[in-house]
Amino acid sequence: MARWVDVVKGRIHGLKSHDCHVFMETLLPIVFSSLPMHVLNLLIKINHFFKDLCSATLNNESLTRMEQNIPIIICMLERIFPPGFFDSMKHLPICVVSNL
Repeated sequence: MARWVDVVKGRIHGLKSHDCHVFMETLLPIVFSSLPMHVLNLLIKINHFFKDLCSATLNNESLTRMEQNIPIIICMLERIFPPGFFDSMKHLPICVVSNL
């Protein structure tokens, strides 16, 4: 990982898509651990949603649970973050799970 980090510029570069995916799933929750608990728990929930969505196997029970939970998670995100934080893609997770 040291080869990807430029400490002087404060940037991470050269990551492949899988590397970014692993970074988002494992390291980002640790980085966000200093946030207030209600924000941290919400980010962990959305993190688990995408982790489950990208898992090797999906069953009907988990898809049903994901389909029920993602609208609630997005609504909670909208209550915390300002509208400018979101774009039209915020509803994509709802559509993805509904169409599986």
